[in-house]
Amino acid sequence: MNLDSSATTNSPTVLPSAPALRSCGGGLRWGFVGVAGFSLTVPLTRIAVQDHAMSPVFVGAGRAVLAAVLAALVLTATRTPVPSPAQWRRIAVVAAGVVLGFPMMTTYALSTASASHGAVMIALLPAATALVAVARAREHPPRRFWVTAALGALATVSFGLIHGGSGTIRASDLLLLGAVAAAAVGYAEGGLLAKEIGAWQTISWALVFASPIMTALTVWSVAGQPPSASATQWASFLYLGAVSMFLAFFAWYHGLAIGPITRVSQIQLTQPVLSIAWAALLLHETLTWTTILGGAVVVGCALAAVRSRSSHPSSPSSFAAFPRTPRR
Repeated sequence: MNLDSSATTNSPTVLPSAPALRSCGGGLRWGFVGVAGFSLTVPLTRIAVQDHAMSPVFVGAGRAVLAAVLAALVLTATRTPVPSPAQWRRIAVVAAGVVLGFPMMTTYALSTASASHGAVMIALLPAATALVAVARAREHPPRRFWVTAALGALATVSFGLIHGGSGTIRASDLLLLGAVAAAAVGYAEGGLLAKEIGAWQTISWALVFASPIMTALTVWSVAGQPPSASATQWASFLYLGAVSMFLAFFAWYHGLAIGPITRVSQIQLTQPVLSIAWAALLLHETLTWTTILGGAVVVGCALAAVRSRSSHPSSPSSFAAFPRTPRR
């Protein structure tokens, strides 16, 4: 960011030292809070599209519209300064990845794939996010990190095959892989942008930016297939909009901003385990001892990855707390 950019007027409050961050949990704790919120996304999306009660377009776009309304209210109430032109370009990248790409592709995939299978495919996201972070944020994790991250990715793929994967590539798998790529870019760029304008501001502006497209898609989907959902499906839709698309990102982008992104992103290796547990509870999908053991291996890989230290740790000045938005 240029020093003469208008964005310097709304930079986040900086914490003075790493120990102060550790006292309030640090990036890993905030990251896990975000992942816990995300963990219900796959099973609740599966519930929302069951029996064709809601079209995939309505679920994928409509939840973004709901989140955008909440974001606009918060931005207005806090009188948050408008981002600079350079920051808008980066917000567009975030919006394309996590507001448009990931929700739409996962929703279409989950109209045919099981929640458990979708959760495990999405578990490739931490490794993808780490790769983008290395390229975009120029982070340099040690070799031990890459070994544990690779083992985590291998464990999740094996976990998926054991848990009911067909062993063949289907259209839903390609959609899920596309969703992983889109989210990885959106996560890495959002984590960097959150250091400048704040965590909740990043996702809020991304939602507002994408709202015209998502609103048009929502209206089009309702005209073609009006929702005929049950109370449970509407409740799932509300969660997807309010939490999965909005509130969970507060914690997630805050954790990524504290960083390093390569390390915090590995917390998402626990997401398939949590999602499969939710799928067993809410959708009565099979949960066996093999699944439990595989989940424990995945969690172990996640713990090993997050314990890896970056060879170039971030300086204390790069650690941002939730920013205090100045009033005009």
